[in-house]
Amino acid sequence: MGTVLVLQVVVVLCVAIVAPTRVATTGSCNDLTAGFTKVEFPESDFVVQSPYDLPVEQRYRYDPCTGVRTFWVYAGDKPFNNATTTNPRTEVRLRGHDYTSGVWQFEGYGYVPSGTSGTSVMQIHNENTGAAHATTLMLHVYNGTLRYYSGEAVEDCVYDRWFRLNVVHDVGASTVAVYVDGAPGLAANVTPSASHYFKFGVYVQHHDVSQRVESRWRNVTVYNKPY
Repeated sequence: MGTVLVLQVVVVLCVAIVAPTRVATTGSCNDLTAGFTKVEFPESDFVVQSPYDLPVEQRYRYDPCTGVRTFWVYAGDKPFNNATTTNPRTEVRLRGHDYTSGVWQFEGYGYVPSGTSGTSVMQIHNENTGAAHATTLMLHVYNGTLRYYSGEAVEDCVYDRWFRLNVVHDVGASTVAVYVDGAPGLAANVTPSASHYFKFGVYVQHHDVSQRVESRWRNVTVYNKPY
């Protein structure tokens, strides 16, 4: 009986595994954050302002799995505290990141359901006591159009879709620029103030107001750069 010798040839493939490297990018033409530094902040810096007589969860929801923050309020709701007569709101005030100089940028993905009207969804608040306005910029939604306050249209047809919003505030130049999905929507001169901070959510305004207003936000980030 013959003996069959089976020769097993083992071929070893050597695969070189190269660790990824961090590359400093200069950004493409639509990378609005190129040259800026991301500002890190914990969840505790997202301070919710909502009707003072209700639990926060009755007007605000945060889903940590999706990162979506949902804000809603009714036209007849109370203010956010009992010492003010301002209109109803459910907003996040980004705490601990007030700024007085440099160039600051807000970036976030917003969603406004159809039917919401007469509300601010994002603002730059200022601390200029006695100023004609408490804000440097407000973006309102009226009947599906995103507007600079109640005036110039920034973006049409914002209902029922996610849009990327970038707001760039150059403090020294006293200018703001607004971009929607990377496209320029507004450039405006603004009144200087002692300091500023960002807010987003819903804040009922003074005309064309729906009974219920709502906005949703995710991936909200702040960037800055010195001069």
